[in-house]
Amino acid sequence: MNKTYEKRKETFKMKPKSWLVTGAAGFIGSHLVENLLALGQTVTGLDNFATGSQQNIDDALLKTTTENAARFHLISGDIRDLEACRKACEGKEMILHQAALGSVPRSLKDPLSTYSVNANGFFNMILAARDAGVESFVYASSSSVYGDEPNLPKKEDRIGNPLSPYALTKLQNEQIAQIFARCYGFRSIGLRYFNVFGPRQDPNGPYAAVIPRWFEALSNGKQPLIYGDGETGRDFCYVENVVQANILAATTSNESAWNRTYNVACGCQTTLNKLVTLIRDEVSKKHPEAEIIEPKYEDFRQGDIRHSLADISQGRELLGYHPQFFIQDGLRKASDWYLKS
Repeated sequence: MNKTYEKRKETFKMKPKSWLVTGAAGFIGSHLVENLLALGQTVTGLDNFATGSQQNIDDALLKTTTENAARFHLISGDIRDLEACRKACEGKEMILHQAALGSVPRSLKDPLSTYSVNANGFFNMILAARDAGVESFVYASSSSVYGDEPNLPKKEDRIGNPLSPYALTKLQNEQIAQIFARCYGFRSIGLRYFNVFGPRQDPNGPYAAVIPRWFEALSNGKQPLIYGDGETGRDFCYVENVVQANILAATTSNESAWNRTYNVACGCQTTLNKLVTLIRDEVSKKHPEAEIIEPKYEDFRQGDIRHSLADISQGRELLGYHPQFFIQDGLRKASDWYLKS
């Protein structure tokens, strides 16, 4: 148990705030909505449903009480629309900005849309937040900003050249945030997510994340597809760790913590070959025939980083972040959802 996190939740549960979660209908956004409502907060969601779903919102609301669910309001809007951003920010104290077009492959196929949403949309949001005088602005960055920096573990102050349009937009988000801090005194915190997984993660579509895609393949008797030799390593992070990082960042009283970026991960690396084995073990509990299925290998994909491992010491020291769920814990907690979705 993270005592800092538990104490922080109890503290602001007694003094509810008004929150805005962009991308509220998405995988991570809906978990933030669910957890904030459970803590008695007033929450507004902003989403254009380009990648999110009403089902995610409905599921999040079902996980809380009727009284808490009544504190949620959803705005259908696009962060590329400055006026929609201004409307959403009105009267808000805390903003968790999650809205973005994810996926490296998507950004390589359609760089214009990725840039428009992730870069221009981010600028609209931070401008609207500044003008609304919000107390706290926390935004989702990505481990992709490390690019071709070869050293492990990844440290926040040591990045390389971005390897995709998606990575470029996330790096620009961080640079924009720093400019707003220097020029306008507007403080923010960026969270570099590493391979987040958990319930509500979409297993369908061309840009589905690897964990739900492999759960689906193995449960249907198909071979999971690995790009490369399977020794590519990732720092997989269960979604509840991401929720913790967002809440700790948004409510921090440590002045030294602001205007920085933080790795949000577990500080542990898992190869894709190992991941297949772990997922196959979970699937085999309900589908014994999956135990003998071997992965299929194809060529490496353009833009993919070979190894990813986070140094999470800065988040631990300045925010009090301590991951509570590691890869096997997370797969075990999420397996029922993946297998029924």
